[in-house]
Amino acid sequence: MQLGSTLYYYYRRFRKQLKILAAVIGPGVIVMVADNDAGGITTYMLSGAYYRYSFIWIVLLLGPVAYVCQEMTVRLGVMTKRGHAQAIFEAFGPFWGWFSLTDLTLTDTLTITTEFIGMTMAMEVFGIPPLFTEIVVITFIMVLLVNGRYWTWEKIVLAICAVNMIYVPVVFFIHPNVSQIFREGVVPGFPEGLGGPVVFLIMATIGTTIAPWMIFFQQSSVVDKGLKKRDVPYARWDTAIGSAFTVITAVALIIIATVFFGGDTALGSAGQAAALLMPLHPYVGTILAIGLFDAGLIGALSVSLASSWAVGEVFGWSHSLNDRLGQARWFNLFRLSVMIIAGAIVLIPGAPLGVVTLFVQVIAVTLLPAALVFLIVLLNQEDLVGVYKNTRTQNIMAGTIVGVILALSTLYAVGSIFPHLFGG
Repeated sequence: MQLGSTLYYYYRRFRKQLKILAAVIGPGVIVMVADNDAGGITTYMLSGAYYRYSFIWIVLLLGPVAYVCQEMTVRLGVMTKRGHAQAIFEAFGPFWGWFSLTDLTLTDTLTITTEFIGMTMAMEVFGIPPLFTEIVVITFIMVLLVNGRYWTWEKIVLAICAVNMIYVPVVFFIHPNVSQIFREGVVPGFPEGLGGPVVFLIMATIGTTIAPWMIFFQQSSVVDKGLKKRDVPYARWDTAIGSAFTVITAVALIIIATVFFGGDTALGSAGQAAALLMPLHPYVGTILAIGLFDAGLIGALSVSLASSWAVGEVFGWSHSLNDRLGQARWFNLFRLSVMIIAGAIVLIPGAPLGVVTLFVQVIAVTLLPAALVFLIVLLNQEDLVGVYKNTRTQNIMAGTIVGVILALSTLYAVGSIFPHLFGG
């Protein structure tokens, strides 16, 4: 009797915690899945095509790294009730505030451009013209705001996020060599040494796994959702689950690219990969195209919101997803304008879209240290975050991430100026 009562108690407690987790889940999963956006899909596909399984161990490491960065935004958002842009303005003054906001707006516009690149390429596989794709996507994103409820928006976006896992079943369908994956992908090593192209692709991989917009997005999302101090442990699980999804999808993409295109350095984008596979493997080609469109859609939804939230916070506009279109007109107009500009860039005839996609990821990782430094400094102010101040271990981990990114950026810059130092 005693044992039965104890088990029932733990069952009810577990069920209650599961319900709370289900209610809190959203910001972490969305930001992490949106991390595998159209630019990310292309980056992972190209790393598999160029260097086979060699980048898998890097992706496995980047999952926990992304968690460390994003978990900090949860604590800061919950304790300050401020988005990241507003927190920077209040703590560091106008100069650094405008610097971070300008940095974010420019990189977000470029990132949204890559989302439209991915979506238009994906739909072209099915014969749908780019302009039509862009009009439908922008209309859909804006219509999601009509309801004026954060929770409705979040549920719809989470459903779209679930489609991002569409790549995983393909791995079991194509039967890759598992022992080769562990031998070449899990054991750390660099293909062809640390030459310029390898460092560039490593930076692109980091840039698509950890980006400045993610910091701004999750912190503002936590605030808009109204999460409280008691929700932090569940919000951490939300972020961890999203991080796991990111890694699983990224590894699946590298495996798919290696199996079908391993050693093919002529591949230029994920859209091209889908088009090439359609005649030979229609099932895989269709999955790649659908997944690429879905990734671009999630990215456009999230990245456009990150910059709009930030600009709304700074200018004092009504900027909550709980506000209807008319209430938050400037917030919504800014978001619409950014998407139209990004979409127009994609329609420029002869634009090297595949190259643009990779370069945007590298730009993102180059600008990331500044956003992380602001985050670390804010989380070391006890009067601001109280008991959720960074521990020494958290500071060491975050500082190491900044240091590694700065080292890679420097290495890439030196390699670009003096290519002979790394073998040409």
